[in-house]
Amino acid sequence: MAEHRKGRTPRRRGLRIALFALAAVVLVAVGLGGLAYWKLNRNLHGVDISGQLGSARPPASTDGSFNLLVLGSDSRAGANGALAGGSTGDTARSDTAMVVHVNQTHTAASVVSIPRDTLVARPACTGTDGKPVPAVRSAMYNSAFEVGGPACAVKTTEQLTGMRMDHFVEVDFAGFAALIDAIGGVDVTTTVPISDQDSGLRLAAGTHHLGGQQALAFVRTRHGVGDGSDLGRIELQKEMVKAVLGRIDTLGLATDPVAMWNLGDKLTKSLTTDSDLASVSSLVGLAQTLKQIGPEQLTMVTLPVAYAPSDPNRVVPRTAEAQQLWAALRADQPVPSTVLAQQPTNPAEASPSAAASRGSGAEALLGGAE
Repeated sequence: MAEHRKGRTPRRRGLRIALFALAAVVLVAVGLGGLAYWKLNRNLHGVDISGQLGSARPPASTDGSFNLLVLGSDSRAGANGALAGGSTGDTARSDTAMVVHVNQTHTAASVVSIPRDTLVARPACTGTDGKPVPAVRSAMYNSAFEVGGPACAVKTTEQLTGMRMDHFVEVDFAGFAALIDAIGGVDVTTTVPISDQDSGLRLAAGTHHLGGQQALAFVRTRHGVGDGSDLGRIELQKEMVKAVLGRIDTLGLATDPVAMWNLGDKLTKSLTTDSDLASVSSLVGLAQTLKQIGPEQLTMVTLPVAYAPSDPNRVVPRTAEAQQLWAALRADQPVPSTVLAQQPTNPAEASPSAAASRGSGAEALLGGAE
C-alpha cells in the first residue's frame, strides 16, 4: 500500500501537535501585557469559519464540553519550503488532523487522529477561489482543506463525526520547528535505530535531545522505522506531543519574560485560528480552560480504518468502531475499549522482530477491508 504499507513515493508530511503549540502560546500570553500583548495580537491570523458555514451544522454542546479541529499544513510558503522541501504549488493540504474533544469538566481530553488519506464523503464547499466546489461521494480527507480551506475542512469533519467543531487551529512546519527551538528542544526515546532518507532522520537506539529540525524530521519519519506505514508515523507524533507537553511544564515560563516573549512571538506568527480564537485574550481564556489537562489526562487514538476495497493505497473508516468512537465523544464519554484495544504499537518502542511480526500494530488497527 503506497501510503500505509510501503509509501514508495515521498509525500508531504504534516504535524499533529498544533494544539500543543497553541498551549505553549497561551502560557506565554498569560504573562504579557501592553505593547507585547498588542504585538502578539497582530501576529495572529483568524478565519471566519462560522460566517462561512452558516447554521447548517451539528448543534453546539450545552454541557460545557467542546471540540477543536487541529490541522497541520504542508504549505511550503516562506520558511516552510527550506525546512520541508518539495512543493505544493499554490495550495496546501491538511496532511494531518486531530479532533480534540475536551470533556464537560475540562479535566481530560480525547484526541482522535484522522489518517490523511482516509476516504470520506466530502460535502459541497466554497473553493479557495470563491467558486462552488461540488460534493464528492469519496475523496481523501485532506483534500477538503486543499479545495476549500479551513471552512471546508471543518465542514467535512463535522459531517464525518456528527460533532460541531467549536474551534479550528492550524500550524505549519516552521511553527513547529520554532516551538521546539524556543522551548530548548525535547527528549525522545527509541528502542530501535531510525534511518529515514526522506525525512533525513538518523538516530541510534536510545534517548535523544532533539532541536527543531530534528524534531520535525521525527514527526515526519515513516520509512525508517517499523513497517513504514503512515499509521506508525502517527504513533511517533503522539510521542512527540507528550514530549512537548512535558517539556513546557518544566520551563517555568512565568518567571522568564525573555523566554516567554521569544516563544510567543515565534508561535503566533505561525498560527491560524478561527476568528473567535484570533486574539491573545481568547487564547488566554482557552489556556485557563485547558490548564488541568496534561499528558496523563490525554487519551490519544487513531481513527480505526481498513484498506479501501476500491484503492489499496487508501483507507476507509471501520464503520462499527468509528461509529462507536464518535457516538461516545458526542455523549462526552471516554474512548470505547474496543477502539483502545486496536491501536497500533509505537514502532520506536518495539523490538525489530516484534515490529516485523506485528506490522508495528498497523494491521491491528486496519483489520480487514470491509
